[in-house]
Parts: sequence; C-alpha cells; structure tokens
Amino acid sequence: MFDQKISDVLKAVKSDENGLTGSEAAARLTRDGRNELSAGKKKSIIVKFLEQFKDLMIIILIIAAILSIVTSGGHDWSDALIILAVVLINAVFGVYQEGRAEAAIDALKDMSSPAARVLRDGHVTEMDSRELVVGDVVLLEAGDVVPADVRLMASASLKIEEAALTGESVPVEKDADAAVDADSGIGDRVNMAFANSNVTYGRATAVVVATGMATEVGKIAGMIEAADETETPLKRNLNRLSKVLTWAILAIAVVTFIVHILRLTEFTQNNVLEGLMVSVALAVAAIPEGLPAIVTIVLALGTQVLAKKNAIVRKLPAVETLGSTEIICSDKTGTLTMNQMTVEKIWGETSDTVRVMAFANDTKIGADGSLIGDPTETALVAYAQKMNFDVLSNLTEMPRVAENPFDSERKLMSTAHQMPDGRFFIAVKGAPDRLYEKLLTKSDEILKANSDMAHQALRVLMMAYKIVSTLPSNLTELEEDLEFAGLVGMIDPEREEAKAAIAVAKTAGIRPIMITGDHQDTAEAIAKRLGILDENAKNSVITGAELDQLSHEEFKQKVAQYSVYARVSPEHKVRIVKAWQNHNKIVAMTGDGVNDAPALKQADIGIGMGITGTEVSKGASDMVLADDNFATIVTAVREGRKVFANIQKTIQYLLSANTAEVLTIFTATMLGWDVMFPVQLLWINLVTDTFPAIALGVEPEEPGSMLETPRGKSASFFSGGVLLSTIYQGIVQGALTLGIYALALAFPVHAGNHVLMHQDALTMSFATLGLIQLFHAFNVKSVHQSIFKVGPFKNRTFNWCIALSAVLMVCVIVVPGLNDVFHVSDLDAAQWAMVLGMSIAVIVIVEVVKLVQSKFHKA
Repeated sequence: MFDQKISDVLKAVKSDENGLTGSEAAARLTRDGRNELSAGKKKSIIVKFLEQFKDLMIIILIIAAILSIVTSGGHDWSDALIILAVVLINAVFGVYQEGRAEAAIDALKDMSSPAARVLRDGHVTEMDSRELVVGDVVLLEAGDVVPADVRLMASASLKIEEAALTGESVPVEKDADAAVDADSGIGDRVNMAFANSNVTYGRATAVVVATGMATEVGKIAGMIEAADETETPLKRNLNRLSKVLTWAILAIAVVTFIVHILRLTEFTQNNVLEGLMVSVALAVAAIPEGLPAIVTIVLALGTQVLAKKNAIVRKLPAVETLGSTEIICSDKTGTLTMNQMTVEKIWGETSDTVRVMAFANDTKIGADGSLIGDPTETALVAYAQKMNFDVLSNLTEMPRVAENPFDSERKLMSTAHQMPDGRFFIAVKGAPDRLYEKLLTKSDEILKANSDMAHQALRVLMMAYKIVSTLPSNLTELEEDLEFAGLVGMIDPEREEAKAAIAVAKTAGIRPIMITGDHQDTAEAIAKRLGILDENAKNSVITGAELDQLSHEEFKQKVAQYSVYARVSPEHKVRIVKAWQNHNKIVAMTGDGVNDAPALKQADIGIGMGITGTEVSKGASDMVLADDNFATIVTAVREGRKVFANIQKTIQYLLSANTAEVLTIFTATMLGWDVMFPVQLLWINLVTDTFPAIALGVEPEEPGSMLETPRGKSASFFSGGVLLSTIYQGIVQGALTLGIYALALAFPVHAGNHVLMHQDALTMSFATLGLIQLFHAFNVKSVHQSIFKVGPFKNRTFNWCIALSAVLMVCVIVVPGLNDVFHVSDLDAAQWAMVLGMSIAVIVIVEVVKLVQSKFHKA
C-alpha cells in the first residue's frame, strides 16, 4: 500500500482518520487473530521425548538390550534393564534442557511486547500492541517501537531505525507525503513504518495495514520456519563413534563365535547356541552403555554454567560446537561496541559548544533522568550533563521559543531561546561542510580539525550560535553570520571487554570477523581499536557493493583476505558464512535482525542477541546472548572446549575400560580360565564405569586450553592421540587383570584346596579389574600431561565419586552375604596388597608412556 494515496489506503482497510470503534476492532481481532508472530507448531513432550531416540548410539543400545534378553532365554533382564534405564535417563535430560531453553526464550519474548497508543472510538488509548488490528490508527513519537506495519498518514521530522529489518544502522528519514514506486524495496518505502523498528526522532500518525505474520517481519519468520538444521560437530562425532563401535562389536561377536566353533570337539545345536550366546554377551559388554547419558549430563551442566554467564543455550549440542569454532562473524554495533553514541572529542570553546549541543536538541529527559530521542542527540545531552551543564534549569532560564527542524536538504537544526534580557540566543548544529559556509569568521584551523576528526572515523558535527534582538518570521534567515562554537566528534565506542576477548580468541586460533552496515572508515577504525585489524593492515576491508561485484568462486578464493565487512546488508551474511564453510571451517554468526535469520540458520552455530534481537533471530539461533556482548561468546567458546575435552576423557575412560573387560574375558575364555562371573562384570560396569565417567565430565579446564588451535571439522573424539591411548591402556588393564589371576594361581594362599584357590584367583581378578579402572580414571584427566601437572585431586566431585566406587567395590567382597551373591571369597592382607599393587601399576605405566611421548615430541 506504499504506492497508493493515503485516501485509497484508508478505503482498502475500511477505516478513517479517527480509527476504528471498539466493537469493530474486537470483531477484526477475532477474525484475524492477535498481532504477534506465530511461535510455530510447538512439539509436544511426547514428540520431544521420541526424538531423543533417533541417534545411532541409542539404537545400538536398544538392540543390545533386546539381544541380551534373547540370548538369556528371557531369564536375565538385568543387563537390559540397566541399558534401558540409561537410555531413558538420556531422553529425559534432553527433553528437560529443551524445555528450559524454550522457557528462557519465552521470557525474553514477553519482555519485548511493547505498548501502543491507538485511536479507538475517537479517543487516544494505550494498549498492548498484540491487540492491534488492520485499520487501527496509531500515534508514534521518539522512543516508540512501531507495533505493526503501518502506512504514514502525517509525519513531522520522523526518523526510524530499521536495522532489525534492513541492516541499515542509521535511522531512516520518513515522509508521509512521499511518492514511492511499486517496485521499491523495503528500505526505500519512506512512507511506511515496519513492525519492530524504533522511532528515534519526530512524530507521526499512521494506519495499521498488516499485523502478525502478515507483516514484513512475519513473512521472513514464515520463510525460515521449515529451514533445515545444520549438523553439529558433536552429532557428527557421535555418529562416527557409533559406526566404529558397531563394526567393532560385530567383529568381536564374529571372531568370538568363530574361535568358539574352532575349539569344539563335537558340533551340537547346544554347543553352537552356547557359542552364539557367549559372542553376543561379549559384544554387549563392549558397548559403553552409559555414554549417551553421560554426554547429555556433561552438556546439560555446560548449559547451566553458560546461563550464569549470560549465554542461553537452546540446544544441548551447541555447547560443544562452540568449542570447535574457528571463525566468529560478529555484528559491530552493540556486540563489539557499546551501541551508544558517545562524544569522544571536542575542538573549540567547550562552554559555548556544550550550550549549543544541549539547546539545539530534541532529546526528552524523563523523570528518572533517562534520555529519550535520536541516539546522536541523546549522546550530546549526556555529554553536556557530564560537563555539569544542567540542561533543564538552563532551558527554564532560556526557554525555546522557536525552532527550525533538521531536514536532509539543509542538514542543519536551529533553535531560538529567549534570554533574561529579552534578546534571543540562536543555537545551530549541523553538518560541518554546510555550517562552515554560514560562519561569520572562517579559518583553515577549523577545516583541519574537522579533517583530523573525520580521519579518526568520528562522526563530526559543528556547533555555532548568534545573539539577536528580534526574531524574523522566517527562521532560516537566522542561520547566517554565525559565531563558531566548536566541533564535536562522536563514535559508538568499542567495548573494553570485547577488545580483551578478541585478543583471547586470536590466541586460541579463532579468527574474529566484523560485519557492519556502517561506513568503511568507521568500521576500519573500530576494527583497529579492537585488534581485529593490525594498524598497518591493507586490503582487509570490503564493502557490500564491492562484495556484489565478486562471483561466488572469486569470493571463495578471497574470503580469507577480509576481516571487516562494511556497508553490508544481512543478505551478504549468508554468502560470508558459506564461503568460510566451503573452506571446511566451523563458523559462528551473530545476528539481531529478522533478515539475519537465514545466516544464523546457515552458520554452524547461530548466536542471537537477547537485548536488541528480534524474536525471529532468537528463534533461529542455537544460543542467545543475554547481554549482547562479544566477550560472552569467547567465554562460551572456552566452556565448549572444556566440554569437548571432558567428553573425550569420558569416552577414553569408558572405551579403554570396556576394551580391558572384553580382552580379559576373551583371552580367559580362550585359555579356559574362569576369571569373572556375569554378575561381577555387570557390577563393574555399573559401579566403576558410571560414577567416575560422570565425574570426568565435570573436570576443570586444563591449563592452556585457549592456547590451542581449534579442532576443526575433521577432528573426532579419537583425535589427538586418544585412539592410541584408548587401545594401549585397555590392553594394559586387561593384561594386569589376567596377570593377577595367573599370580593368584601360581602363588595360592589355599594351595591344598583347588576350589578355594580358583575362587581366590577369581576374586582377585574381579577386584583388580574394578579398582584398576578407578586408578585409571586419574590417567585420563589429561591425554598427554602428567596427572601431577594437571592436579589429581582438584575436582572434588571426582574425588568423592572415586571414593564411593571404591567403597562399593570393596563392600561386595568384604561384607558377609554380599560375597556369596557375587561368588567371591575373603582376601587376606597379602592378597589385597597384590590387588592394590596391580591396580596402581596402571598409573605408573601410563605416566612412563606420557613421559616418553613428551620427550619424543620435544625432540
């Protein structure tokens, strides 16, 4: 309706200058629905719960549970129940976290519902903007949020900030009487105002022409509802791990079955079935059934840590993705900067300059001292107050009696103030190139000072004044023969914490990229002040117009050259993300506007803004920053790296332990030894796997984690020497367990009693396999560093878990009654000494290997 006359628009929406009646508005609200974005079809708890069972690892566990029941003939449900319990716990955690994240986002959404001033039944009333309907007439003024898409009916010096929709950081001048072509883009529809944009200056009356999902914001929201999710590095890694485990488990089962068949002296159905059952049982034992639940717990704990640090994680895997991030593409305004225009420099007579900047200004000062108005003007008043200039008392003493508002042709604003002696003080501010020509006295010094400020990427305004005895009918006549007051240089300053965070990010091998709709000089200056660009950097800044000139292939080849993108529209962001992803990089992207949503979806991790962000951008994000601060992103990266490292430790611990169990049982079976009963193996899996693994998931950050380069997409849980460590450490544990069994038989305490001798050996192997895993948990606190360097007892949770597991292991051996259930015998001091010696040996062996590895790497 922007290309129609206002009279035609009012006819089309069946309204007039006085707005709607209450009854007509109620009828339209019932027919069209509330003025709010659709939240999309929310998944029920049941659907969320069922979605937790999609992962390959979960499917493998469920199959293992079924097989364990089948191979036991339906008599032994213990393994199956434990596995299913783990699966259910994992699902419950996943649903719980999604619910917490949704609640946090909904809370932010409720905070952003603005009020609107509406003409109803001929009277102005303030109401919830969600109750607006098409045809309502609304009143707008500086400080208001535009409540719906509206066609302007009348306007006065109206400026609206539309960055959330168009990406344009500078407020747009609006004109109700402007003629607009039918093919004009959103940014050129100057007789319209759009939902969620902000009035920064002036006032207007407008008629609502679209609400809810019919608004421009709503149309984009509808486009992204069905967008595909990007697969996270964690999901890729878990799928790889699941596939590796699937083949490993099948191989174990097949090899065990073949060896069993080859050892048979006669083939019978029972013998073959027995071999099949043993094979399946061993394969089930190889599955780290606690892994999915432990991964979920570690991620959930990570989200809680981040929530306390102003980062709301919407999806659990996003925590780990942060740790993989190689490129962080960040908006400038509000994220890297304060999002608050600030006077940084004044050249000229300070007192005169301050008076002019406070007088030629439409900022409103609230009862609580808050400043409402155009960001540039509020910055000027804030500076005047900082200089102890009492704006309100001075305006009371010298009230404004006339004004000549700013317009885009003059680029000046002037106000007239009556002085106590009856004369008039004329305050004028404006663009230096225009106001300089109006000065009574000109000088090269003024021009040089203006040029110096501009080269520092400051936004420069000139202040001038004059005192007259009478006011002419045409105030434009007063904008001649002015006295120079001063030059004011303003900028949206960088956040100090963002500057420090960028230094940390660069040290961590992460490349920060600045993306802004601001001018090239401003963007480059801020980037240098933040440390994104070096002082002598060249050809590192590109504008949106220059980007449009590059083909996709050319940009792909040159993308690594650029660290700053200026005058960029949100549409360019998708190109930037894809270009880096084509180089196999993991990209994080920040965004607050509706048009940022596609880029947030395209990025490996989309980061929304909790304060300035639109609901659409928050909904498209994986994480929302409650404080809109770049430093919070780097904090989240640090937490993500810790989470990945802890998951990696958990996997190393569980798989090395399971490898030890499989090798022990497999080798013993081949040698004809009975080293362990099924109930003992089950107890070890329950006690020594679960508690230490969870405790490893909450290990503190290792020293130097932010000095390492990002892992990248090709990395897996087995990268960085973890696979080799898992294999050799599993072999060592298995060998030590078999060794204790052999020693118990070679040097028996009950030499004359064959039954007791074998029972002692079985008990010692059972105790050793359980305790050796507890001691081994200390080894995996770091893949390469000595436990004495990382600190063996720093993690109190870990200490308590190890102690609890050790007590539970010992109890089943020493507590009367329990030892019968677990088929174990009492051990004397010498036997316990042998068990402890073999168990502690795993630490000694691994420490020696780490020492050799460190010497090898140094060489």
